[in-house]
Amino acid sequence: MTRSRFVLAGAALVLNACASAAPKTPNLYQAQVAVVSYIDSGAYLADLGQVVAQAQTYMENRARLATKPAIVLDIDETSLSNWPAYRANGWGRITSGPCDVEKGPCGLRTWQGMGKSKAIEPTLELAKRAKELGVAVFFISGRPPALLEATEKNLKDEGFTPTRVVVLPEGKTFKSAVDFKAPERKRIQDEGYTILLSMGDQQSDLDGGFAEKTFKLPNPVYFLP
Repeated sequence: MTRSRFVLAGAALVLNACASAAPKTPNLYQAQVAVVSYIDSGAYLADLGQVVAQAQTYMENRARLATKPAIVLDIDETSLSNWPAYRANGWGRITSGPCDVEKGPCGLRTWQGMGKSKAIEPTLELAKRAKELGVAVFFISGRPPALLEATEKNLKDEGFTPTRVVVLPEGKTFKSAVDFKAPERKRIQDEGYTILLSMGDQQSDLDGGFAEKTFKLPNPVYFLP
């Protein structure tokens, strides 16, 4: 497939404000420019930082009052950034194949296996504060099981200290992330933890319950059910 055929689902969010003034549907190039501008201008990180700050305030207020307090974090575009891979693909989502991050294309799974994703700083600071407060930090991700070791190493290399990292189980598929992540949160809860908050960049990271409060981060590039 060529780059021009990749769908930038998240770009619609960035361009939505312009829809009333521009009756024509934005073309792929316009969507790419909007995404680049939003990310490179610092607006994306500022918006993300505002949400994480709200999450941290809630955690700090609840941490000492809860039994075995914990937080649950998504990984991709929540804790670690894959923007170099997406940028190499013209902001399209290519999951398979080799990764040439300089010239493209860059297969996302290959990129994740390389362990070069950088920490999203506001989330890293949230996780560090959680540890200071004695709050367990769980990561639940839709990454395939073959990437568990590389993912754990990447998180630790970037300064995270996970209580546990959970990825997709071997041999199972799910129609929605909700069907995988909500039961995993329940398992944590069944271990006696109080999940103060769950945070992710997709609504499907958060739906399904088993957290006191949820925090949705911006993602201008893609949507996952």
